[in-house]
Amino acid sequence: MRSIANESKSEMLALYRTMVLIREFEESSAKLFLDGNLVGFLHLYSGEEAVATGVCACLRDDDCITSTHRGHGHCIAKGADINRMMAELYGKSDGYSKGKGGSMHIADISKGIIGANGIVGAGIPIAVGAAFAQKYRNQDAVTVAFFGDGASNRGTFHESLNMAAALNLPVIFVCENNHFAMSTPFSYHSKNTTISQRAAAYDMPDARVDGNDPVAVRDAAEEAVKRARSGGGPTLIECLTWRHHGHFLGDSALYKKPKDEKLWRAKDPIPSFEERLIRDEVADSDELEQVRAEIKEDILSAICFAEQSPYPEISEMYEDLVF
Repeated sequence: MRSIANESKSEMLALYRTMVLIREFEESSAKLFLDGNLVGFLHLYSGEEAVATGVCACLRDDDCITSTHRGHGHCIAKGADINRMMAELYGKSDGYSKGKGGSMHIADISKGIIGANGIVGAGIPIAVGAAFAQKYRNQDAVTVAFFGDGASNRGTFHESLNMAAALNLPVIFVCENNHFAMSTPFSYHSKNTTISQRAAAYDMPDARVDGNDPVAVRDAAEEAVKRARSGGGPTLIECLTWRHHGHFLGDSALYKKPKDEKLWRAKDPIPSFEERLIRDEVADSDELEQVRAEIKEDILSAICFAEQSPYPEISEMYEDLVF
């Protein structure tokens, strides 16, 4: 990891704050779920915070993202309201989908969050469609598609990269390679040794970065966003990372090898970045503790907001549906 001594302090602390906010939201949600306060499934983003944080640091409100079933981190990094997110997890009417969508269906068009998606790989062609609209309207906005390594084997992935390249669309494909498609190791489900190398088939620029380093992710995303805004077309970025939990909360993840788990846990993006901030004299431990304390208060406020929000009325059950 390169030195960040010459980086903007405010930008580095912003990266740190976003990662800690995502982690605190996820771990608090996990506790609420295990205590019986939340229903449905939770696919937690803990361990992968640097990817969403680094990419979304390069985006504007009018830029768009498509997310996945593991989408809380993307939404938070893009500026979603954690009060409304928590209310949605509680199934309350003040949630983003009025309590009807749950964890995997959070969207905020005002922030460019087209939506999380429970179907593997489904957000990739949606992102291409959004990028097509941006180009058609002569906007300089871009769209980012977040997806996992398992989704890179879907037909939608290849069709989307081909169309984006052929039409020179302003879209950045960000693969969060956490090494498992549910429980299947990447080495089992792909002959390729990397996902980034697939970009060559579409004559598309690519990058492969440490997905636990928010600065490395930001640098790669910054270049890709700049290229897309200037009419240079799409980019495929592969970010190597590791999810701390199983595929969903409740999955014991026995398929993970203990030595791999130990190795990747040592690369946890948050304590690693804390050490880096202090080592390179960008911030001191007191400043970082203040950030953590503020975020804990923000999360407690979000939980309070969600608990005080009313449940949707039974009469609203069939509202907001498209048949």
